[in-house]
Amino acid sequence: MNLEQLRGFAEIAQTSHFTRAAERLHVTQPSLSRQIAALESDLGVELFHRARGNVSLTAAGERLLPIAKRMLADAHTAESMMAELAGLQSGRVRLGATPTLCTSLVVEVVAEYRKRYPGVDIEILERGSKSLIGALVEGQLDLALIVTSVPSELDRTVLEREPILSEQLVVASAADRAWPKKLKTPVALEALAEEPQIMFPATYDLRAALDAEFRGLGLTPTVAVEGVEMDAALRFAERGLGVVVVPAMVAVERPTLRVAPLAPPGIARTVSIARRQDMAPTHAAEAMRALVREVADHFASGDDRLTRLVRRVGAPL
Repeated sequence: MNLEQLRGFAEIAQTSHFTRAAERLHVTQPSLSRQIAALESDLGVELFHRARGNVSLTAAGERLLPIAKRMLADAHTAESMMAELAGLQSGRVRLGATPTLCTSLVVEVVAEYRKRYPGVDIEILERGSKSLIGALVEGQLDLALIVTSVPSELDRTVLEREPILSEQLVVASAADRAWPKKLKTPVALEALAEEPQIMFPATYDLRAALDAEFRGLGLTPTVAVEGVEMDAALRFAERGLGVVVVPAMVAVERPTLRVAPLAPPGIARTVSIARRQDMAPTHAAEAMRALVREVADHFASGDDRLTRLVRRVGAPL
């Protein structure tokens, strides 16, 4: 059993497809099939049920998968630590972030990190907070930027979470069109519910927070478009298809959007950087964490348009 076999096994388990897994691993499909056949022969069990167009884990495969992920995570840590003996001249850091943060904070972090440490490879995983927490627990990430408000018991036991920003949600619409007449500034949720809205998928943390606020007031929002990702939602708003509620960092930097805060108390979310507390951070990951704090401080104080809507955690209102 070797790391290449385990990587192939884990990739097939994730994609449920030999050909797609081979493409993502940059190997041929026959080569990957031989690796898995050798692994199954060494272990004396079948790891996958194989049917035309469908690949699924056997009971043995399900037992092996979390072990394989931990072994691959340990191998990554060992490789990174050895590479860092050269002083961050090489290595790799794996950062997870929510889609909203990938279009704002993470862009600045990655650009500056590449400038400071050009020899270190950066891998980005863009998922919702719950999925990112799972990836951290399984050792697939070094760090994750998350916005989930209430950690589970497992999260509290395994993860270390450091709040770095508190951010208000804002209402955005097309800058080249008249602001909806019913919406006064700041925008009350009662008035917002009557305005056609561009809504994210129900699995979005941001959507869940907004839905909870509407439910708490007994409101049913008017939906113009539903189920779109962040970039599409912003483009739809720019074209005047409706208004959208987004984090301040995403909207304020787009001149094609007109932005207004929600009426007090508004809706705030806390951005935290998380890591596994039982795994020593690599030098590359620790440098990334320090840079995330630095860029977060800049977001909180460096842009006059953001200072009302984004602040350091613990700073006065």
